[in-house]
Amino acid sequence: MADKYDAYRDALVVETETIWPADCAHVAAARRPVLEAQLHADPAACAELDYIRVHTGFCRRITVTPADLTRLSS
Repeated sequence: MADKYDAYRDALVVETETIWPADCAHVAAARRPVLEAQLHADPAACAELDYIRVHTGFCRRITVTPADLTRLSS
């Protein structure tokens, strides 16, 4: 189950990770870093967001959804 955006945990993010599921495989590899940067710049708007506790803080993991891609393309 995805987490909700949490300003406290987000302030402690020291790592980021982006998961590209099979239903988003059509996105070109060259375009992915740009989209990842946009997603992580506004994590509150992402459909699937998780905070994973790591030794020094949190890792923000965003799983890309078709809804995210639609939102970023407009």
